[in-house]
Amino acid sequence: MQGWLIVNGYLKSEKFEEIYRWLIDAAEKEGMKLRKISNDQLDSILPANPRETDWASRPDFVLFWDKDVKLARLLEREGFRVFNSADGIEACDDKALTFIKLRNKDIEMPKTFIAPMTFDKEYQDYTFVLQVQGSLGYPMVIKENKGSFGEQVYLVENYYDAVEKIKSIGHDEFIMQEYVESSKGRDVRIHVVGDRVVTAMERRNENDFRANVTNGGKMKMYTPTKEQEEMAVEVCRELGLDFAGVDIMFGKEDKPVLCEVNSNAHFKNIFDCTGVNVAEHIMKYIKEKISM
Repeated sequence: MQGWLIVNGYLKSEKFEEIYRWLIDAAEKEGMKLRKISNDQLDSILPANPRETDWASRPDFVLFWDKDVKLARLLEREGFRVFNSADGIEACDDKALTFIKLRNKDIEMPKTFIAPMTFDKEYQDYTFVLQVQGSLGYPMVIKENKGSFGEQVYLVENYYDAVEKIKSIGHDEFIMQEYVESSKGRDVRIHVVGDRVVTAMERRNENDFRANVTNGGKMKMYTPTKEQEEMAVEVCRELGLDFAGVDIMFGKEDKPVLCEVNSNAHFKNIFDCTGVNVAEHIMKYIKEKISM
C-alpha cells in the first residue's frame, strides 16, 4: 500500500520536517510506503490533460498535510482518496466557515459575528462594530479567519481598540467573538482520529488570554470529560474530518465551549506531554479505511 504525503513546499523548518518524518515512520510501521511530495512539485505529476497521465504508479491514498484547498479538490476530482477531505480542510482553515458549518448544531460556541465583506476596500465606517458590541460586550475577541498557533487572535477592550485593530488587519477577513472569561489562558486540545479520541492535554497560560504553547502556555496530561469527548467527536463528524485537533474552552461551570478546529494539528507537543504518537493512530486509521 502506497500513499502520497502532500506538504507545502514553502514552509521549510525543522518543526514541519519532524512532523513529516513521524508520519512517514508511522506509515512504515503499518507496512505502508508514504512518499513526501510538496505542492509545488505536483505540476509535473498532474498534467493539464488528465488523459495524458500515466497512473502506473497511482497511490492508494493521499495524506494531505497542507491547506492548499484547491489542490486537494483537484486530487479528489482525479479520483484520489484524500485524508482529510478538501471540504474538511477548508472548513477548519476559515474560522468563519467553521462557525457557519456548526451553527444550529448541538455544539456550544461563543457568540460570533462575521465581519462584512468589503471586496478589499477599506471600511468607510465602523457601525457594524457598534451593532455587535451590544451583544458581545467588552473585552471582545477579534480573530482573523486564517491563522495558526494562536496568532491573528486579538483581545480588544473597547470600541476604539476594536477599530484600531480592524484597521491594522487591513483586507484580511475576520470574525468577532464573545470573550469567554471563565477560560482565560486555559483550554483543552483533544486529538480525534476516526470518531475516537486518542489523546488530550490541558494548556494553561498565566500571561496571555490565549492558551497556546507557542505563546508561552504550559501543557499537562488531561482526561477529557464525557461532554468534551462527545463535542470533539461530533465537531469532526459535522465537518467531515478523518482526524483533527479540537480546542475546547471552559465555559461557566466548566461546560465545554468550542474554540477552533485544526485539520492538520501538530502533534509533537502532545507527544511530549502524553507519550501518545498521533501519527501512528492516523496511519493505522488510513490503512483500515483503504482496506475496507
